[in-house]
Amino acid sequence: MAQETKHEVKAALERSGVEARAQARRTFAIRAGAVAALLIVVVVVINVFSQGAFLTPENLTNVLRQITYNAILAIGQTFVIITAGIDLSVGSLIELTGVVMAQFANAMPFDGFPLIVATLLVGLAVGCGAGLINALPVVRLNLPPFITTLAMMLMARGLAFKLSHGRPIGLNSTAFNNTGIGFLFEAPLRHIGLPGIPIAVLWMAVLVTVFAIVLVRTPFGRYVFAIGGNEEAARLAGIDVRLVKTMVYVISGGCAAIASLLLMARFASGSPNTGIGSELQSIAAVVVGGTSLMGGRGSVVASFFGALLIGMLNNVMNLLNIESYTQDIVLGAVILIAVIFDQLRRRYFTS
Repeated sequence: MAQETKHEVKAALERSGVEARAQARRTFAIRAGAVAALLIVVVVVINVFSQGAFLTPENLTNVLRQITYNAILAIGQTFVIITAGIDLSVGSLIELTGVVMAQFANAMPFDGFPLIVATLLVGLAVGCGAGLINALPVVRLNLPPFITTLAMMLMARGLAFKLSHGRPIGLNSTAFNNTGIGFLFEAPLRHIGLPGIPIAVLWMAVLVTVFAIVLVRTPFGRYVFAIGGNEEAARLAGIDVRLVKTMVYVISGGCAAIASLLLMARFASGSPNTGIGSELQSIAAVVVGGTSLMGGRGSVVASFFGALLIGMLNNVMNLLNIESYTQDIVLGAVILIAVIFDQLRRRYFTS
C-alpha cells in the first residue's frame, strides 16, 4: 500500500513537472522578449547618461570581465536558492581557497599548465569540502542554512587571515598570468575595434552553459526544482533529498573556488580580503535574475543576466563618478524591487 502511494505521488509530481515545463515554454517567448527589450532600454539609457562612453568595445569588454566572478558565484547560489536555501559563505571561501591555492602553487616544484590544473584541484577540494560542511547540519540536523553558512563565512575568513597572516600571498609562478589577464583572438578582433576575448570570460561562458544544461536537462536539475517546490512531496516520491541538497552546497563551494582561481590569476596573489561582499553580490544577481527566495523557481541563465545588469549599473555609476556609498544604495534598491516583484508575482499571478 505504501509502495502504491509512493508511485502515485511520484506520478503526480511527474505530471506537475510536465505541466510546469509546458507552461514555461508557453511563456518563455514573452518573457525573453520582455527581458531583451528591457536590456536594450537599459543599455540605451546608460549610454546616454555616460555620453557614449558605455558602448565602446573596451568598456563592454571591461564589463564582462568585471561580472565574471560574480556570475560564477551566482551559478552555485542559484542551485542553493532554488532549494529554498542560501549560502553566505561564498565570499569567505573565495578568500580561503585563494590563500590555500597561492600557498600550494608557491610550494610546488613544477610549473606551467600542470601547476594550474593541480592548483585548481586543490582549490576545488577546499571549496567543495567547505560546501559539504555547510550542508551536513542542514540535511542532518535540519538547521537553517542562514546560520550554518554564516558560521562557515566567519570560520573561512578567520582561517584565511590566519594562514596568510593578514597579507596577500604573491604568486612566484607566471603560469597563471594568461588565465587571469589574457585574451584570445586579439589580432583578428582588433581589426573590428575589439581588444579580444578575455580568457576569464570564456571560463564564465562555459560554466554558465554547462550548469544551465544540468539544471534544465538532467534528473538532478528536476530534483532541485522538486525540492524547492515541495520538499516533503519530493521525499515521498523517492528523491534522495539529503543527497541533492548536499550536492547544491558542494556546487556552490566549487564555484567559489573557480572564481577564486580566476581572481588569484588576475591579481597574481591570493588575498584574505578578495571576497568581502561577494556573497551579497551573488545573492543580488540571483534575485535580480528572477530566482525566487522561496525556492522552486530559477534559472542559471537568468542569474547571469542578473549579474550582467548589476555589472552594467556599477560600471555606469563609475563612469559618472558616483561614490561607492551611493552605488550601495542603488544596489540595495534594485534588490528590494526585485524581491517585491517576486512576491507580487507569487501573490497575483500564480494559481
